[in-house]
Amino acid sequence: MTHSGRITTGAVRAVAALALAAGLVVATGAGVARAGGEDWNDAQIKWMSYQDGLEAAKESGKPICLVFYTTWCPHCANYSRVFYDPQVVEKSKSFVMIRVDKDKARELSSQFTPDGEYIPRTYFLSSDGKLDDSISEARPQYKYFYNEQNASGILGGMDRALKKLGSGAST
Repeated sequence: MTHSGRITTGAVRAVAALALAAGLVVATGAGVARAGGEDWNDAQIKWMSYQDGLEAAKESGKPICLVFYTTWCPHCANYSRVFYDPQVVEKSKSFVMIRVDKDKARELSSQFTPDGEYIPRTYFLSSDGKLDDSISEARPQYKYFYNEQNASGILGGMDRALKKLGSGAST
């Protein structure tokens, strides 16, 4: 501002730059604490708690897709984006989808450790809640860690699970 009360061009530019920067932070989500991907496409995938999911699977006959993650894990954040893939969204309708924060359910997490307690881990269970540890990635270690960069890994796992465990009730 000048002493006469008028706004200078420099002041206008500074305010515009601040407004633009604030808009970019809001638009990109910068600064939002989502390290482990609290957003797993909840709008299109019906994620459930472990207990609610077990009950829903028993009622529907659908197999379970169980994901262990944490909020601080960068691999979990990457993996959460895979669940925005339209094919994953569609295929998820044939499953009861359960997502569990390992840090908040340590005892439950420790029950699902056929090859370790790393994160993210994705398992497929029968509709009666039994883990089928044969449905995994074809590698000797971290077999339940699916590709975090694209949907091909989880889609392959879902296909194998549906073939072996059935699709249960119609979607």
